[in-house]
Amino acid sequence: LLVKVEIDATAGKDKIKGTVTGGMKDLLVLKSSGSAFEDFYVDEYTTLTPISDRILSTAIDCEWTYELPSTSLTIDGLADLDKAVKFQEAAKSAKTITLELFATDESASVQATMYKMAQDILKENATVSSVTYRLPNKHYVPVNLSFFKLENMTPPEKAEVFTPIESPSGYIMATVSRV
Repeated sequence: LLVKVEIDATAGKDKIKGTVTGGMKDLLVLKSSGSAFEDFYVDEYTTLTPISDRILSTAIDCEWTYELPSTSLTIDGLADLDKAVKFQEAAKSAKTITLELFATDESASVQATMYKMAQDILKENATVSSVTYRLPNKHYVPVNLSFFKLENMTPPEKAEVFTPIESPSGYIMATVSRV
């Protein structure tokens, strides 16, 4: 779990403003079914084959920014701030929502699942003002088993043996905020 606190006291000690951001980094997840990537524009730069069911894997980075109350920030008020903002509850909720939605969403794409996760974090946590996800795609491709006189390449939906690609094939980012 990550926490970042920024304090701005440039307007004077009675007008201190703060920003608190929580988050998680490199949460490695993989689901072996329930993720599609199809019906997209294909051109000479397209490297992925459209597929209706695929392995979805990523290392999730997620940050959420808390909406702090408009009272002045003081050392004496820190305990009240924790009660009002509910830092720990929001952090637990963000991790639970991320893991459960990633595992259960019949995903049209990584982008669609990422948006649903961010929406749910905002819906469940009134003190969270924005959520940012960064998800590098970690692709797995079927292994050519023709050397063993076994078919594993076509159609891709029927493949059973996969290997990971060394480098991420995309770095998907989104921030969802309250209006």
